[in-house]
Amino acid sequence: MATGVKLQLKQSQSLTMTPQLAQSIKLLQMGHAELTEFVNEEVERNPLLEIKTDTQTLASTPEKPDDNQSDTHTKLADASAEQVADLDSSTENLFSSEPAISQSRSSSALTNSTSVQNSNEDFDLVANLGETASLAQTLEFQIAMNVDDEDMRQIATYIVHALDDDGYFREDITATASHLKVSEKDIIKALAHVQSLEPTGVGARNLSECLRLQLLDSGKPNPKMLVLVEHLGLLAKHEFTKLKKICDMSADELDQAIRLIKTLDPRPAAKFKPILADSVVPDVLVSMKNDGSWNIDLNPETLPNVLVNRSYHAELSSVVGNGEAKPFVDDCLNNAKWLERSLDQRAQTILKVATEIIRQQDMFFAEGIEHLKPMNLATIASAIKMHESTVSRVTANKFLLCDQGIFELKYFFSSAIGTTNNEGDQLSSQSVKHQIKKLVDTEDPKKILSDDKLVELLQETGIDIARRTVAKYREALKIPSSVQRRREKRVSM
Repeated sequence: MATGVKLQLKQSQSLTMTPQLAQSIKLLQMGHAELTEFVNEEVERNPLLEIKTDTQTLASTPEKPDDNQSDTHTKLADASAEQVADLDSSTENLFSSEPAISQSRSSSALTNSTSVQNSNEDFDLVANLGETASLAQTLEFQIAMNVDDEDMRQIATYIVHALDDDGYFREDITATASHLKVSEKDIIKALAHVQSLEPTGVGARNLSECLRLQLLDSGKPNPKMLVLVEHLGLLAKHEFTKLKKICDMSADELDQAIRLIKTLDPRPAAKFKPILADSVVPDVLVSMKNDGSWNIDLNPETLPNVLVNRSYHAELSSVVGNGEAKPFVDDCLNNAKWLERSLDQRAQTILKVATEIIRQQDMFFAEGIEHLKPMNLATIASAIKMHESTVSRVTANKFLLCDQGIFELKYFFSSAIGTTNNEGDQLSSQSVKHQIKKLVDTEDPKKILSDDKLVELLQETGIDIARRTVAKYREALKIPSSVQRRREKRVSM
């Protein structure tokens, strides 16, 4: 066989991933916040780009919105306000989400000040300092009134500014003393001054100390209670047998002690900082029209309306002519056109995917989560003639608002669970999870449902499911085991 080097012509087609194509793909999976940041950066970088102030919907269904659309926007505001985060299975679960019950105290110096309105009324320090007073300002005011020694006042002020958002002092005593060039004894003394201030519990070095300070402030602390707060780890694990032995308490005494602990404030500084929540802004708004069909619109708040300033381009072109700046001006125009085109294409793609999801899950939007059908990316991709990867990118970090609430678009894609009927029907795993949660939420505190019992109840409704699957779904929903729930509900009874 002959060997050698030769030239050969070959014609072929291939897709080249240009930077603009790569950026277009990235735009598809950007959420509202990320997209807004990207567009703002492009507007700052490109003098030919501007954002139109009166936002308009770039894409919508051809049907004219009816009166239900105003209800949708009302739900949008309500749903954003209801976004809350679940506490994990730590000691934070010991406390109620309601405002903590704390006993206020007034220092003698503050009581004698002219800011006290009536000697028969409780002194509200925060109200007297004004609504905008920060924790540091509140504590510095009290330090100035209560601490006479200037050196001690300066150390206490340093500690105040070292507190974290919950009001805890997390720094090491030795390191702080070295940094301030004072003795550890002075740091401990200054910390004691800070811990004597309002709100009670501020300046604590850990949760146990915070609760201990609040118990001591009550006037007559139960010694057994002080022992209990030193063993919060056991309390979080509901190790009641061990706690009764360690604290020398009966079952009734322990129940009363736990209820008292739940009234204490684990974050004494929380009231001084604004409550910030990452509100979810839906990208798609869905409402039912009078004829029973669906009105589907893109939320104009999530669509940056970018325009190309062609008049400014013409002005720049006439100034630069064919000079050195011409390539830069032409490049700005091309990039501006590309971004305008890409944003419009992104909007159309989101609307197309969302419309098909709503068509596939019509019963969910009409009746509720029990009617959610199993669905995968291939189902949507095949229906709208797009690649699965495109559908995956479009549904990432995008949210939909409907009568049922706010859902991420990926929520509607779930695996199938078989049924016991002979018709071959299947249920969505999300629907089964919802039924498990509903069964647990309505269970009798005296008859906690085990995983085996949940399987039995689900099978009675026609759901063919294994025990390990129930356990997996229960853990995904952050529902404790039957043993753990029994302990928790016994305490709350």
